[in-house]
Amino acid sequence: MIDEQKQPETNPVESQQNLNSSEKIEKEEFGQPNASASQPEAAATTETSFQDTIGAAGEAELPESEKITELPEPAQIIKALNQENESLKQQLEQQNQQVDALKKRYLSLAAEFDNFRKRTQKEKEELEVQVKCKTIGELLQVVDNFERARTQIKPVNEGEMAIHKSYQGVYKNLVDGLKRLGVSAMRPEGQPFDPNYHEAMLREQTDEHPEGTVLEQLVRGYTLGDRVLRHAMVKVAAPKEPTITSQEETTEKENLENQES
Repeated sequence: MIDEQKQPETNPVESQQNLNSSEKIEKEEFGQPNASASQPEAAATTETSFQDTIGAAGEAELPESEKITELPEPAQIIKALNQENESLKQQLEQQNQQVDALKKRYLSLAAEFDNFRKRTQKEKEELEVQVKCKTIGELLQVVDNFERARTQIKPVNEGEMAIHKSYQGVYKNLVDGLKRLGVSAMRPEGQPFDPNYHEAMLREQTDEHPEGTVLEQLVRGYTLGDRVLRHAMVKVAAPKEPTITSQEETTEKENLENQES
C-alpha cells in the first residue's frame, strides 16, 4: 500500500492575510482607490456636513425672540425712553384736563340741583300757603256771621239762651281752630292808618285824635303769619275844618271885591 503524500499544514491567519494581499493587488491593478487611504477624508467630510446640519437645525428651531440680534446703542435707548416719557406726559396732561372738565361739570350740576331743590321747596311752601289762605278766606265769612249774631240777637228766655250758647260754642271752636292754624285777628283801633293792613271806609272829623288814626274797625281783618288774609275796614280820624264867623265872612267878601276892582 502506497502511503498518501502528506499535505503541508496551513495557518488560518496566514491564509486570511494572503487573501487580503491578493485583493489589494487586484484593486490596485484595476485602478480602484485604496479604501484605507480615503477613510480620513470621508470622516472629515462627514463631520463637516454633520456640524452644518446641526447648525441649520438649531437656527431653524430657535424662535425670533431668542435669536441673537445686534444690541442698540445707549444713545438710541435714551432717546427712545425720552420719547416714551414725553408721550406719557402728554397722555397724563390730557387725562388731567378731562378730569378737571368733569369736576367742573359735576360742581355745576350740583349747584344747579341745589338751586332746583331750594326753588322747588319754596314753590311748594308758597303753594301750601296759598291753598291755606284761600280755604281760610272762605271760612272768615262764617266767622263774621257768628259775630253779627252775637251782637244782634238778644235772647229773652231760657230756650233762646240755650240756642244762643250752642251756636256760640260752635263759633268758639271755629275760632280756636283758626288760631291753631296761625290765623290772627287785627286790633287796629288807636293805631296809625297803614294801607298794607287797613282799608279806609269812613272819615270822621275830630280833635281828640291825630289825623290818620284808626277810630273804629268796621269789618275785622285777619293775618296768617306775615300774610294778610283780609284787610280791616276801618274809620279814620280827620282834622276838623275851621269855623268861619259872619264877621270873617264879610271881611273875606270885601277883600275879594277889592281884588276884582
